[in-house]
Amino acid sequence: MKKRLLICLLSLFLILGTALSSLAQCSVCTRTAEQMGERPATGMNTGILYLAFMPLAIISVLAYRWWKSEKASV
Repeated sequence: MKKRLLICLLSLFLILGTALSSLAQCSVCTRTAEQMGERPATGMNTGILYLAFMPLAIISVLAYRWWKSEKASV
């Protein structure tokens, strides 16, 4: 079980690392970043990813706890 959790956490960090290189943005954020220059745009991308991390982490924990309780009840 611990090995599976370790693999899941490693996968999560690899996905987040890949997301840092993709730097996906909405069209409004893209135009704003183009006007700001290279360094502020990089900070803006990092901020977007930082703000997205917490809701995804909460959803992941809730999904894991739900899956664990369903598995225990079967």
